[in-house]
Amino acid sequence: MRIVLLGAPGSGKGTQAKLLIEKYGVPQISTGDLLREAVAAGTELGQQAKSVMESGGLVSDDLVLGIIEERLARPDTADGFILDGFPRTQVQAEALETLLERLGQPLDCALLIEVDFDILMQRLTGRLTCEACGQMFNRFTAPPAMEGVCDKCGGTLRHRADDNEEAIGNRLRTYETQTAPLVDFYRERGKLKRVKGIGEVSQIFGQITRALDQG
Repeated sequence: MRIVLLGAPGSGKGTQAKLLIEKYGVPQISTGDLLREAVAAGTELGQQAKSVMESGGLVSDDLVLGIIEERLARPDTADGFILDGFPRTQVQAEALETLLERLGQPLDCALLIEVDFDILMQRLTGRLTCEACGQMFNRFTAPPAMEGVCDKCGGTLRHRADDNEEAIGNRLRTYETQTAPLVDFYRERGKLKRVKGIGEVSQIFGQITRALDQG
């Protein structure tokens, strides 16, 4: 099962990806993680990426695709993968399509987790994270029993400075501008599957697995 995961910040992609990994036994491939791993390992592509990042530049699509190709050569991708964080633009999607076709590993589908703008704003502006254990809460939808204190470990809950309406609005608009064309790209190829990312995590996951298992 080879999937590209699409969805705005706050759509729950990360949570659902973990469940998909468990159910289907395929790895999640996050381009951000891959870049950090390649830099830490000191691979040839990692060294190139490091020099670009240290100079404040953006890592080129060709370099990211090269790192993705290296990752897909590992045996744990034999039964598929979940690609998260790439592609972000139509140009990247076209380049990825060419790479996967060459490798004989074409995508089965692009899975879009859809959530209304107002709900995304509420989720993101209300986020609270425990500094000690990383447990997440939401002051609107899933508040802690005691304000500012983690239910799980008693640690201090923190609200990210960039989780404010202006910053989040900018992030969502950037996503909409850059990534929305991908929806058309994959729909035209008959590979787009849509799921509403609203409700309990288990309910959303049930919708996702039904959509994927329909083929």
